[in-house]
Amino acid sequence: MAAKAAPEAPETTVDAFHRGRFFLVQPKGRGHRAGVDAMLLASLVPGDTTGKLADFGAGSGAAGMAVASRNDAMDVVLIERSPQMVQLARKSVLLPQNAGFAGRVTVLSADVTLTGRERLAAGLEDVSFDHVIMNPPFNDVNDRATPDALKAQAHAMTDQLFERWIRTASAVCRPSGQLSLIARPQSLLEILHACRNRFGGLQAIPVHPRPDEDAIRILLTGIKGSRARLTFRPPLFVHEAGKQAFSSKVDDLNNGRATISRNSNSLDRLRL
Repeated sequence: MAAKAAPEAPETTVDAFHRGRFFLVQPKGRGHRAGVDAMLLASLVPGDTTGKLADFGAGSGAAGMAVASRNDAMDVVLIERSPQMVQLARKSVLLPQNAGFAGRVTVLSADVTLTGRERLAAGLEDVSFDHVIMNPPFNDVNDRATPDALKAQAHAMTDQLFERWIRTASAVCRPSGQLSLIARPQSLLEILHACRNRFGGLQAIPVHPRPDEDAIRILLTGIKGSRARLTFRPPLFVHEAGKQAFSSKVDDLNNGRATISRNSNSLDRLRL
């Protein structure tokens, strides 16, 4: 039997993030390229967070490496199923510009939708992470299709996607560990259903392009085992009214100068 051919490596670029704090190897002209979504996701991990973090669907490693580059006491595992993106994530970690934190970042080739023994065999062990972040493919399959197969794999939502991803997040997360994700507002009900009896104390932040425009993203955090109620926090505006530049707050989040801490007014009570 002929050996299975290795996936074709895409043409790449090396791009700076957080004003040169870390760099990524990314596909050029096709595939998913990291941007504001990944940086907003990373901002949900406060700068004083410690422990071990899993980045589900990491791509070339943008969100996870953003956390590792500013959180000196965190170990980060970039988890990705696409062989091409796994290659790029490993190249990203090995860039000389990332040497200062590369020893705390590993890349795991695995499908986060696996269950039972298959999940364990893939390296996704039970209660092994303090924090799970995820930027799942959240475009509806009925949206305009792209001929770019690599991009389609990163963007197109599959049936029960959030149920499967959040189920695995709950399995690998330690008690009182935090889940953080970014998604479209249209997915909120599915996300809430998936978090039920897994993650509580949910805090949602709607993200609007401008103050007079509808939200296009939602940032959400939750605590494993919490019994606190859902909270909607003040909205985040990417741009100020009538302007193209980022708002000062989003610019700080996008460049790693600020993070979003959970509202301590909500009591994260654990199940007895």
